[in-house]
Amino acid sequence: MNLDQKSPIAPAVSKLQAINCNHDDEWLELGQLLEGAEDVGGMVVQSAQMQKVLKTISRLGPYKATVLIYGESGTGKELVARALHTLGPVPKGPFVTFNCSNLVESLAESQLFGHVRGAFTDAREDSLGYFRSANGGTLFLDEIGELPIRLQPKLLRAVETHEVQPVGSAQSHKVDIRLIAATNRDLRAMVKAAEFRDDLYYRLSASAINIPPLRERRDALEALAAHFIQHYNRLFDKRVSHISRRALAALRAYEWPGNVREFAHAIQSAIMLTDNDRVCIADLPENLWAGELSAELSPIDQFDDFSDPEAGEAQAPAEQDRTFFSLDAVINKASKGALIRALREAHGNCHRAAQLLGVSRYTVYRMIARYGLASHRGRQNGLGVLATAKSDSVHG
Repeated sequence: MNLDQKSPIAPAVSKLQAINCNHDDEWLELGQLLEGAEDVGGMVVQSAQMQKVLKTISRLGPYKATVLIYGESGTGKELVARALHTLGPVPKGPFVTFNCSNLVESLAESQLFGHVRGAFTDAREDSLGYFRSANGGTLFLDEIGELPIRLQPKLLRAVETHEVQPVGSAQSHKVDIRLIAATNRDLRAMVKAAEFRDDLYYRLSASAINIPPLRERRDALEALAAHFIQHYNRLFDKRVSHISRRALAALRAYEWPGNVREFAHAIQSAIMLTDNDRVCIADLPENLWAGELSAELSPIDQFDDFSDPEAGEAQAPAEQDRTFFSLDAVINKASKGALIRALREAHGNCHRAAQLLGVSRYTVYRMIARYGLASHRGRQNGLGVLATAKSDSVHG
């Protein structure tokens, strides 16, 4: 978050960032995390599973054979396809990508194979289609499992004969392409369910690459984090050089259902939020660490023992003057006071406190972490937070 330093809220935001990161006392330099990792076409290769993928890519790359890539959504299937293209016989040829889930049923054949002018309503000019657009290069058909079954015989013919016939034309055109397909579905099960043609499946799957999900290669997460931090440093003109061990632990603990795509977005968010040269756990999306904090909280009435944030011991005159004229202290004190009152009113139930404050539950968790209200005592016995609420509410 790059705020103009003249902005009245900049000091407050900077202080909150400092409070967040003060909880993370062990920092790792990005270079350390990248030791032993390879960057191959944007893929960070460090785990044994990805080394196996890289080896398969290097063996299949030089040939023009069709390749089928298996992998969950977000695992980087297109990066693998591009690596195959780069290693192939025509690396300078076009690399054309088409996602089969974007096919318009009524125009599917035209989208793939092209059409001639007047072939149908609104066909005002000739169209090459994706096959002919990729001539002399590679055509990458993503989500091949979404291809309508009525179009599959025509795709099979195009793959086998290297010819396509545009809609509305009696003439066929030769195409010199390498076809790479990818899917996150079980095509074998689809064949058994008569949802995918067996002859096309056998033609596509003769050479296959399986990309493991991110949760199965956690040993590569540290290098992957460093890779994306460097990437977004360049993109956003940042200078982040360190990440905390606590943040890395949160990254390793998460299941990553969205795989590398979700991981990249999490790092992107952290880079945008941090205002210094390091990423701490509180910079990460709340869903990565809020669960850890929520385990420390119990919806019981422990909050009844805590003082009203408006009350408390008197401050020394010098401290009163300094606090009164410090905007960040005023903002911190008001926010913390509202949070404590809401938690006391809700008897420690963070969901109810969030409703009272008009924010999400994760925002309540983030505020508790931000203001250091999850006490050491609370972590030990699981009874809650705010063991030192009286002094916290006074000193902000």
